Amino acid sequence: MRNRPVYLDNHATTPADPRVLAAMRPWWEENFANPASIEHAMGREAEAAVEAAREQVAELIGAEAREIVLTSGATESNNLAIKGAARFHARHGDGGRRRIVTLATEHKCVLESVRDLEAEGFEPVILPVGPDGLIELDALRDAVDSRTLLVSVMAVNNEIGVIQPLAEVAAIAREAGALFHTDAAQAAGRIPLDVEAIGADLLSLSGHKMYGPKGIGALYVRRRPRARIAPLMSGGGQERGLRSGTLPAPLVVGLGEAARIAAGEGLLDTGRIREQAGLLLDGLTRAIPGLRLNGHPEARVPGNLNLTFPGGVDAQALMRAAPDVCVSTGSACSSAEVAPSYVLKALGLADGEARATLRIGLGRFTSPADTERAIASLAEAWRRVRPSSQAAAE
Repeated sequence: MRNRPVYLDNHATTPADPRVLAAMRPWWEENFANPASIEHAMGREAEAAVEAAREQVAELIGAEAREIVLTSGATESNNLAIKGAARFHARHGDGGRRRIVTLATEHKCVLESVRDLEAEGFEPVILPVGPDGLIELDALRDAVDSRTLLVSVMAVNNEIGVIQPLAEVAAIAREAGALFHTDAAQAAGRIPLDVEAIGADLLSLSGHKMYGPKGIGALYVRRRPRARIAPLMSGGGQERGLRSGTLPAPLVVGLGEAARIAAGEGLLDTGRIREQAGLLLDGLTRAIPGLRLNGHPEARVPGNLNLTFPGGVDAQALMRAAPDVCVSTGSACSSAEVAPSYVLKALGLADGEARATLRIGLGRFTSPADTERAIASLAEAWRRVRPSSQAAAE
């Protein structure tokens, strides 16, 4: 496509890898059978394809295939993990564990799920983070005790890209007898994931965050010791009764192929992305004095650059002045909001600073030419949108 913009919004969504599209196509056109229709040959073939994909997802995170519950994406997986654990415990637990602990910088679907449970008699505890976006483990230890049912901490933040110390978080939860859930949508394919090393009881994934299709995801549910959750939907009993509904075989196959590629090529991706992100940050820093990176400078995925621009600029105006670069002001689910990012405010940024911040997400297909073009376009846009008094002062 001529004059196609440079796409640097890979935390909102990633483009489907061509190999993923190729793997999916036969299941749209040649065999469109319902995977549950195992009475006939086409249905059995579709079921086999779904189970092969389930195995690929499991291999990506070091799990067993039977621990993978297929969902529509990470939002559903997070809701199923948090509300499912709480409601199962409400029906079958001892009643003493009603506390659910999470962070102020979690994805909206986690925060809203936790807050929804307050109406059902649970106690939400929303912990702050440090100025670098990382969890304060001492605060977590103080909050997690015998009253705690679940701790939910995301692996990689969707706005600032910081990597949380999951094994340490899981150890604190386990010591108190609580379950540990992590939203790993932004982590899969970007950092190594192993549910045993992490200590996760529940882990959420999303296809379109790792070069797979939209509308498909998964929830890992530990078998030993078993993490018990209640379903959110009633229906035909698919996915061992935890997630009823007809499985979309093409999307499931696409998720499996995306997981296979991520498992085999994640380190190569990381190296390429780190190099391009370094060049982009260096170029913008030289062109824009006072540019600031938000979040921990090292404990982060290499493709994330959350940047606050100096000079009193507005990020929305900056994006309008650089229409040939696709970036965002924060989470894709809330970037249209007028209010400044709640994640950046949790880091201590003032409203004006938060409104002058862009989230840049590099990915598998970001080229050196894309990087050079983005530097030139964003630097020129910043010079154009600065208030005239600021520009004159310099």
